[in-house]
Amino acid sequence: MYERCPACGLKFEREDGYFLGAMYIGYGLGIGAIAVLAALVWEVTKWPLLKSAVGGMILFLPVAPVLTWIARVLWIWMDQGIDPDRS
Repeated sequence: MYERCPACGLKFEREDGYFLGAMYIGYGLGIGAIAVLAALVWEVTKWPLLKSAVGGMILFLPVAPVLTWIARVLWIWMDQGIDPDRS
C-alpha cells in the first residue's frame, strides 16, 4: 500500500494500528454478506441451514478482498470527516 495517495497526497496510515477500525467495519460487512449469500443458497437449494451457511461462506471467499478494500475506504472516509489530515 502506498504511504500517500498519488492523486491527492493524503497520508494513509496516520499511526500504527490505524486500520483497526476498518477491521470492525469489514467484520460487519462480512457477516452481512455471508448472511445474504447463505439465504440465497438456502432459497435456491433448500439445503439445511448449516449446509446453506457453509455454502454462503464458500461463496464469500472471492468477495473478501474487495470487502477489505471497501472497509478501508469507509474507515478513511469516516476518519477524514471527523478529524481531517491537514499535513
